[in-house]
Amino acid sequence: MSEIRRPPLPFDPTGITLDRSRGLSRQLYQALRIRVLDGRLGSGTRLPATRELAAMLALSRNSVVRAYDQLYAEGYIESRVGDGTYVSQLPKLSTQLSTGLSQCLSTGLSTKSTSDTDDLSSSGTSNGPLQRLKNHHLVPPPEGAPKAFRLGLPAFDLFPFGVWAKLQAGFWRNPDPAKLGYGNPAGERELRELIAAYLRSSRGLVCTAEQIVITSGAQQAISLCAQLLLQPGEAVAVENPGYRAAGHAFALAGARLYGVAVDEEGVACDQLEQWPACRLAYVTPAHQYPTGVTMSLARRLQLLAWAERNQGWIIEDDYDGEYRYSGAPLAPLAALDTQGRVLYVGTFGKIAFPALRMGYLVLPPPLAQAFGQAKALAVRHSEVSSQCVMAQFMAQGHFQRHVRRMRKAALSRRNMLKAGWPVDIPGLAAMPDVSAGLHVKVDVDNFAREQALVAKARSAGVEVTPLSNFWLGDSTVPVDKRAGLVLGFAAVPEGEIADALMRLRRAWRA
Repeated sequence: MSEIRRPPLPFDPTGITLDRSRGLSRQLYQALRIRVLDGRLGSGTRLPATRELAAMLALSRNSVVRAYDQLYAEGYIESRVGDGTYVSQLPKLSTQLSTGLSQCLSTGLSTKSTSDTDDLSSSGTSNGPLQRLKNHHLVPPPEGAPKAFRLGLPAFDLFPFGVWAKLQAGFWRNPDPAKLGYGNPAGERELRELIAAYLRSSRGLVCTAEQIVITSGAQQAISLCAQLLLQPGEAVAVENPGYRAAGHAFALAGARLYGVAVDEEGVACDQLEQWPACRLAYVTPAHQYPTGVTMSLARRLQLLAWAERNQGWIIEDDYDGEYRYSGAPLAPLAALDTQGRVLYVGTFGKIAFPALRMGYLVLPPPLAQAFGQAKALAVRHSEVSSQCVMAQFMAQGHFQRHVRRMRKAALSRRNMLKAGWPVDIPGLAAMPDVSAGLHVKVDVDNFAREQALVAKARSAGVEVTPLSNFWLGDSTVPVDKRAGLVLGFAAVPEGEIADALMRLRRAWRA
């Protein structure tokens, strides 16, 4: 007998209580989001108009509009022209997947047996890590001052170095002797508490200081994951095209890399079912590197369901999540994880500067101690003064102000790039809309043209990165389908961007 389909329940605001002393739009967003995830607001439910809901809850209409805007941006609701606002059609959710609270179940957490826990950091050397290193290493970065359109760099010119210098001098003027010995390998407690508070308020990611390990940038965080979660010969799913440095870290640990296609909704999760032995996936859902796609809510839920079914792990790299140009930054994948399957990677390198070498991991609680122990074996602990200074930088409000300033500057620099982009170059696509991040991908019709455009840009003193560099070597995608240009737009001021665009137009037209 076929299942009887019942219409979703009508919207009922009963139970939505808001604390008038805190941000009302954020609270309303969270209340509605929870109701979508736990099924109280089923797919297809029609939501009240903003004015109607504002009247129901005695709120300003602007608070409701902002909450709806965030839910729309994250894919929870959809607008039907002339017909109102509805809950999006989403995959059937696990009854556990509801509040976004990153809590781990007490069983079924590891892909290894309990008896293997003490052996978690073993990665084996019998199959030749030095040999693997020959094929999987980082290309030296460009030297010299930032220039247009170098990837991976924020606006150094806007960092408050004077404030940082005063905080640094204050630390060393009368250092606490307790800070000068061997520190906690997980990092300074105050900094970890402030990061946890920041993630709760800005991302909706509920975590504690005990779940956080400070690392030497995102790359060390990824390398620790490779070391502790993989055995030689195991499979890892990586985005293709994607962040090759992450793939190199997994390959150096002896893993086999499986490239997963990326479309307009993010990683094609259906492909993961082709590799039943795969238990680890590395993704950049907020702003896919390098295509710039934001993973849809449906794909996020599908990916979490895959990890739950297969007792797998997801490494979420949120490398530039602070940069979103409409509405608040999106809630991370880890905020939806209630099964303890997501390891969240964050970094200060895209807000401060990469040379700071400071990042962090937010871990499922049962993994936190093992990751701290592994870090202690590698580097004992992170350098203390930068951690203490960053803690003061955050505690005194400088960090949040700097984030807002950097987001505004990146938006202005993005607009300059978009306004001046050449529109009459054969085979070169128009500049797409950029809603997040520090770089943009522009399509090119074939590989030969991509290489020619990159070479001409280099001759004009402009850095443009070919999209073909980001694909795995054994990709089955035709070479011409891998072509494109990737441009960072945040590293230099608007005047330098305009000058670089003028030189590009001259070089490409010639």
